[in-house]
Amino acid sequence: MSLLISRVRSFSTFSHRNVCINSFPKTSQLFSTVPQQTLVELPEGQYYSDDQIIKKSHFIGIAKYCNTWTAAKDFVESIRLEHPKARHVCFAYVGGFNPKTERASDDGEPQGTAGIPILGAINGEEISDTVCAVVRYSGGIKLGAGGLIRAYGGTARMALRASEKMILIPKSTTNVKTVGSNAGQLYSIAAKYNGVVENETYHANGDIEVTITCDTEDYESIIEDLTDATRGNISFQE
Repeated sequence: MSLLISRVRSFSTFSHRNVCINSFPKTSQLFSTVPQQTLVELPEGQYYSDDQIIKKSHFIGIAKYCNTWTAAKDFVESIRLEHPKARHVCFAYVGGFNPKTERASDDGEPQGTAGIPILGAINGEEISDTVCAVVRYSGGIKLGAGGLIRAYGGTARMALRASEKMILIPKSTTNVKTVGSNAGQLYSIAAKYNGVVENETYHANGDIEVTITCDTEDYESIIEDLTDATRGNISFQE
């Protein structure tokens, strides 16, 4: 089936809807030995899609460029709202490069039969900074664990292969912790290198903790600038 680009609405909230998120460490050392690709970013409200029917169940694969986990969550919620009668909206996300972040959700399907196969499809296509969701409208016929794995993984690959791709600029991510009074330095230095700051957390002792993602070529410079700006009163976890 040919490429389909659909319109969606943009929403800023994400409801887990009893979703089990299989979360890998935010800065897990998942290294790739091959050049990474990502999806070409489409205008707001558009995404790549392909679909298939298996034993009366309609599986719709949807893929979009997302360079942060927050953006990926918002996009998945918009898909849920676009398909309110769908039985399942399972998804996976891969972001960053050396190291990279991975997330997956079965959304009520038997554990390991949906989110992980979608994640495998993303990694199999050697793509990063990408969220891929598979919407299922059940046809009433049970597919079994093996059938679900093939259906979700196969539909995800269809959507990803229907997507336009480009070479991904390698990204690196670090978890940063320092005293709260240094918060401004974290944001200003990250912005200097076009870095993305996420997951801001203030601890009881007044420390601030954030995740910073930037181009890999700028990673060492950001570390050095942050260390100098905070006079060494900062820790990094890779």
